[in-house]
Amino acid sequence: MQSDTANHGMSAAATQKLTSEELLADILTSLDDDKADDIVQIDLRGKSEIADYMVVATGRSTRQVVSISEKLTERLKLEHGVQSKVEGKDGGDWVLIDTGDVIVHVFRPEVREFYQLEKMWLSPEQAAARY
Repeated sequence: MQSDTANHGMSAAATQKLTSEELLADILTSLDDDKADDIVQIDLRGKSEIADYMVVATGRSTRQVVSISEKLTERLKLEHGVQSKVEGKDGGDWVLIDTGDVIVHVFRPEVREFYQLEKMWLSPEQAAARY
């Protein structure tokens, strides 16, 4: 008889709920592994109820934006059983990945510059240093 984790192809760690900090760390590692550029993490705790953290990253092309997003969602699903909600993958300009505790935005450079999403959430000092 196979174990329950073997049946689902997930590691034993997948049966334990990740803290938002552990989830954030895995997301940042995945983005870095897939060569995402300009990765910014924003602590939303105490600012918003939508999530604990937001991560914004850039892919150099539509293809890379989609690839980064697919690899991240697959990694979270296989390693931790996290079912992410994904929007925008068909267009590839801006992909939003909602993992529950962490929301990830992956942009093409021009689209990220246009929306400047970080400005809404960073402190004035952080935003001034960035822009």
